[in-house]
Amino acid sequence: MMGKFEGKVAFITGAARGQGRAHAIRLAEEGADIIAVDICAPIETVPYPLGTAEDLEETERAVEKLDRRIHAEVADVRDRAALQAAFERGVGLFGRVDVVVANAGVFALAEAGEGTLAQWADGIEVNLTGTFNTVEVARPLLVEQGEGGSIVLISSTAGLNGMGAGAHSAEPGGLAYTASKHGIVGLMRSYANILARHSIRVNSVHPTGVDTPMILNDKVQAVLQAAARQGQAMTNALPVPMVEARDIANAVAWLASDEARYVTGVALPVDAGFTVKR
Repeated sequence: MMGKFEGKVAFITGAARGQGRAHAIRLAEEGADIIAVDICAPIETVPYPLGTAEDLEETERAVEKLDRRIHAEVADVRDRAALQAAFERGVGLFGRVDVVVANAGVFALAEAGEGTLAQWADGIEVNLTGTFNTVEVARPLLVEQGEGGSIVLISSTAGLNGMGAGAHSAEPGGLAYTASKHGIVGLMRSYANILARHSIRVNSVHPTGVDTPMILNDKVQAVLQAAARQGQAMTNALPVPMVEARDIANAVAWLASDEARYVTGVALPVDAGFTVKR
């Protein structure tokens, strides 16, 4: 049986681990070849370890085990020229692009009183400008191909609701996270209008907490536990503390598939009821 993305190519940012790797695996399971990029380096203002070159190699191996092709490169979504070059090398190998998943993102989290303006700048640059760069790198080819396509922007429940009253939310990094994730919704809605005449659909996905290294690290857990002690726990309506990366990847695969061929301009929560409860 042919997969939903047989003969198609997906361009995925932040693909070294976590949600990005889950997207790559899920789309490859359905037949897609993958162009994968990740910064594979720390960012000084981000208090938890980011993906590594070894992580990106593991994503390569996971896709290849599915008998799909993958072109993986180190590239920073803040650097348009580097991102463009990596994308073009992937297209040079595979000949096209059909699906874009703008997944790369960071949370420049800080304890109360520890935030800096650099955290604001990096949060906006990676999450919002990086998403813009990803779409701009790929959209000329999507339009030129004349066969439509799908763009999925990974936002957050913080792109639909203001974050809680925890002290970390009022720090520059927390504010940047919320502002950038809201900004992604604005980009999505504008691109959905701009690209509709080319049959290119644009949607966003809004996860609650996901069991990835972005959440499952000592620094972030300490801040979240401190918020919980102050009565500001971020909890879901359904009785689960987090969802799995695979859950988000399933939503991305659906939005990118022909099953959602008339779905565009939608902000889709995959949040175990977090936004309902809020």
